[in-house]
Amino acid sequence: MKRIAVVTPILPVPEDKTRGRFIYETALALSRQATVRVFLQQPRYPAIPGLRPRSQTVPLVGPDFKLDGLDVQAGTYPALPVLSRLSNGWACGRTLLPGLRAFAPDIVIGYWVYPEGAGALQAGRQLQRPVVIGALGTDIHVRSGLIARMTGRTLRQSDAVITVSEAMTRYTIDQYQTSPAQVHTIVNGFNTSVFYPRPRGALRAQHGMSDQHKLMVYVGRLIEAKGLRELIEAFAQLSQRDPLVRLTLIGEGLMHDEIQALVQQRGLGPQVILTGGLLPQQVAEWMSNAELVVLPSWSEGYPNVLVEALACGCPVVATRVGGIPEIINDGNGRLVPARDTAALEKGLDQALRHPWDRVAISQAMTRTWDDVATETLAVCEQVIATARN
Repeated sequence: MKRIAVVTPILPVPEDKTRGRFIYETALALSRQATVRVFLQQPRYPAIPGLRPRSQTVPLVGPDFKLDGLDVQAGTYPALPVLSRLSNGWACGRTLLPGLRAFAPDIVIGYWVYPEGAGALQAGRQLQRPVVIGALGTDIHVRSGLIARMTGRTLRQSDAVITVSEAMTRYTIDQYQTSPAQVHTIVNGFNTSVFYPRPRGALRAQHGMSDQHKLMVYVGRLIEAKGLRELIEAFAQLSQRDPLVRLTLIGEGLMHDEIQALVQQRGLGPQVILTGGLLPQQVAEWMSNAELVVLPSWSEGYPNVLVEALACGCPVVATRVGGIPEIINDGNGRLVPARDTAALEKGLDQALRHPWDRVAISQAMTRTWDDVATETLAVCEQVIATARN
């Protein structure tokens, strides 16, 4: 069996159970076809007030960190806000190298292009092992010119690039001049044992909702780029016309307190529920009980939450960004422009009124994580064979 090292800065942790779940599921499925070790590489900032970025909301995990079914080695690399951005890839690679050498992989896959993908590339080159870079979405849509330069260099110097949507593949080629032959599109799957249509009613009753209530669910990080301000405003306007609408927000993030304040300011307290992070089984229950899942993001790769919602038979309203149009069609949802509250409200209203065929929506979803793993392994084997020749 091939030995595959997976390098990533994100995995599900107790404080955020949805974080990096796509990588967890891919690595878990790969481990059924290869020998896999996941190296969780985390930036370690000084324990001084003001020197920890606000974006780092999840505590670091220690070397005893475990995940069901996976061989995980958690580590850190030193970092400083802003100042170390250009050297973070080097620092990540330097701290990664000893563990990677001990594992002796045939190939390295680095998820999240910079800095962790760059660190994986550096360490892999030192061990004379081929390296595949997995781009997730946000990691290639970068604002900083210097970071964009490092991102492009990492993509071009890798042996292969895996993206999760055709839109990302085109962007990677056009924006970073990556060779088309180098880039492979492998779209996400879903866990068929978790995401399927479930009986409705009990969960609604627990939260004071009847069959007449119209429930919309958001699943993801509570951050600005997910379009949550637009969602709260669109929901507020919709609720003025229809007092039976309800909204549940599942996830954690920087905007938690702000969203709570917005909900109170708009008088939406009884209609909006913030659950915090939930396990996949709990998310599937909410999806099965919802009329709609909504994702008003400003940018995306190939959001797995939409795949999982459809697998549960739940239609979707989402923004027309990234790989989302590759998932959503007239038979399973509605697409709206990003950052447009009025369009979002209209899309939600129309979707709530539409007679969806939830059985057909669910039955159309067949792609599993084993399919993803098989295609990922095929790319790895091709890269290994090319490197040997």
